[in-house]
Amino acid sequence: MTDDDTHSGTGGPPRTTVSVPDTIELPRLLDFYDLQDAEHTRIHEFYDRLREGSLSTTECRDCGELHFPPRVMCPECTSDDLAYVLLPHEGELFAFGAVRGSGPLGMDTPFVTGVVDLDGVDVQLSARIDGAEYDDLAIGDPVELQVVDVDGPTDQDRVFYQFTPRGDIA
Repeated sequence: MTDDDTHSGTGGPPRTTVSVPDTIELPRLLDFYDLQDAEHTRIHEFYDRLREGSLSTTECRDCGELHFPPRVMCPECTSDDLAYVLLPHEGELFAFGAVRGSGPLGMDTPFVTGVVDLDGVDVQLSARIDGAEYDDLAIGDPVELQVVDVDGPTDQDRVFYQFTPRGDIA
């Protein structure tokens, strides 16, 4: 910095100039989706199974508790003897709402999010509900899993899940 950069010549505080590049690479922190390999997460098997088209989670071999999201330790009995089990791909809307303001990068608003009761198991999970507008949905509507491939700024093949209405919607 030179004297010219630090003095405005008006007796005010020092002043300098910064240059902003024409393009800005987004920081990894703004990426909504996890890195999904064994190097970055201990629940990589969840993503591996999802990539193959199966929704899964962990179940404790000691106390039988089913967890979602998948865990590396049972929150009920603190055992680390967990096994991956398959979950149903269908369920019904327990609750839902619309995101109308700003959403995570890559998610144009408005969109619907919901809590889904999976069929036949005591698991509720939150997810985006795609393929329907907020006003078209009702509590209890049947939904089914949709695997989403994530095209993003990493070298990894990443996936996530959402649900879509099954059959006629209200």
